[in-house]
Amino acid sequence: MMLLLLAYLGGLLTLLSPCILPVLPFVFARAGGSFLRSTLPLLLGMAITFTVVASLAAVGSAWVAQANQIGRWVALVVMAVFALALLWPAFADRLLAPFQRVGARLSARADAADDAGRGGAGTSLLVGIATGLLWAPCAGPILGLVLTGAALNGASASTSSLLLAYALGAVTALALAVWVGGRVFNALKARLGLGNVLRHVLGVAALLAVVAIAMGWDTGALTRLSTVSTARLEQGLLDAVPGVQPGAAAMTSTGAAAADVPLPVEGELPALEGTTGWLNSPPLTREQLRGKVVLIDFWTYSCINCLRAMPFVHEWAERYRDHGLVVIGVHTPEFAFERNPRNVMRAVEQLKVTYPVALDNDYAIWRAFENRYWPAHYFVDAQGRIRAHQFGEGNYAHSEQVIRRLLQEAGQTNLPPPADPTAATLQGVAEQADMGNLRSPETYLGHARAEHFASPGGFRRDQPFDYDLPQQWALNQWALRGRWSVDQESATLASAGGRIAFRFHARDLHLVLAPAADGKPIRFRVLLDGKPLQAADAGGDVQPDGTGVVDEHRLYQLVRQRADIGEHLFEIEFLDPGVQAYAFTFG
Repeated sequence: MMLLLLAYLGGLLTLLSPCILPVLPFVFARAGGSFLRSTLPLLLGMAITFTVVASLAAVGSAWVAQANQIGRWVALVVMAVFALALLWPAFADRLLAPFQRVGARLSARADAADDAGRGGAGTSLLVGIATGLLWAPCAGPILGLVLTGAALNGASASTSSLLLAYALGAVTALALAVWVGGRVFNALKARLGLGNVLRHVLGVAALLAVVAIAMGWDTGALTRLSTVSTARLEQGLLDAVPGVQPGAAAMTSTGAAAADVPLPVEGELPALEGTTGWLNSPPLTREQLRGKVVLIDFWTYSCINCLRAMPFVHEWAERYRDHGLVVIGVHTPEFAFERNPRNVMRAVEQLKVTYPVALDNDYAIWRAFENRYWPAHYFVDAQGRIRAHQFGEGNYAHSEQVIRRLLQEAGQTNLPPPADPTAATLQGVAEQADMGNLRSPETYLGHARAEHFASPGGFRRDQPFDYDLPQQWALNQWALRGRWSVDQESATLASAGGRIAFRFHARDLHLVLAPAADGKPIRFRVLLDGKPLQAADAGGDVQPDGTGVVDEHRLYQLVRQRADIGEHLFEIEFLDPGVQAYAFTFG
């Protein structure tokens, strides 16, 4: 219920977002008619189409993405035709005649009440359906939550309900806008006799909106011109309800009790079924684990938060292995390449993971735990009951304390002394984040979850395009230069010499990268503030001269500053085509 309310409130905030501007002309074009017979069918059509298209998008299939692009162009044609109908009444008469007949069959009274029979409920619903295709990409953090949850958990009635709640929230906001705007519209017609003028103005505005959408200005220029950011408002709503936002958890939250408080029972250990394979062990079952204390560690190998927590998990596995602790790493992928068992096997070997790893490619265990975070630790007692959890990095001493308490409950008395987290030797990506200088967030490059993209003109989704860097930068903006193709999950370079730039503030900068589809390594060089990266600031995957090679699907540490940690412009130039870039993370 709480997520439904958040989705509805997020939809209400859509009215303040610049991505709603291109569809407003079509909504206000119906404001002069009856609300019930003209405006309401339009808005309901938008909500229905938005829900259907967004639900399909959540599945993430390639054919759906292609269909959505085709649908957008069909919608643009439909919108252009109706815009021309606003400009030329005679054309409108011929255009709307078939729809008037359909509308008459659906609701003769409704059509008779409209202006000369034009623009009845059926026509308004059709316009709403077409407008909904244009409106579907309009998203903020709350819609991102819904779509991410759908991608992780699969399309479902629950997902569609959340999307419908979001759409109805936006429809409510638009209805209020139409109610106010419609009164102004009718007053101007009645008192100033400007009905035809307003009709032509709306027609021109609708045509301009079609051009804006076709050129990508709705996601580029309009975003930069906006003076109101709804993302912060939506994020505030999410932050007000802990635990509802899925994804990598950099901040810590724990369900573990203090040392002198009994650990509560949070639930039963679910069956470890539905995996696509196991590494370092035959398949384990809930029954086999009875009598053991179990630590379930949800992770994925390109997640920087998981990599920083992993040395502590390794330490617990080794320290308490002979005292009844079983650590199980549940590898649940975030990106498509993390579903490849060979990639995971290579990562397990490189990271020296020796405990059992369940390959959870279908999110079966993830859903069974109702988990939402990487990393996430669940502490299970010898009776198979979940007694505590830890979401995100940190709290390592407390987590070990929970392990020790559960082992003691199970009858273990001769435990080794606890580890000292401050004495751990952490190198490379495992070194803990410099939180005092961390002012840049995880940023995705695929258009499904991308934010703060600054290349002029915005994205050209799912097609090659020549991008350029902006003249002015703001903190946490990023951009592309060269010929790139941006799909839902990543950006792929089509020709050599392409660049990615990011204005960041952090000690460390990482980028999840993959080589070309044929596996050929990709050479690169890194620049900081327009100059070759100095050896003192080179990350673990960069040579002292600022160069490196992308030869695996993984996270690459590109910058680790030793001094002068402030706001800098990072650039990476790829000397070969074919690289795939997924996400920036910082530390």
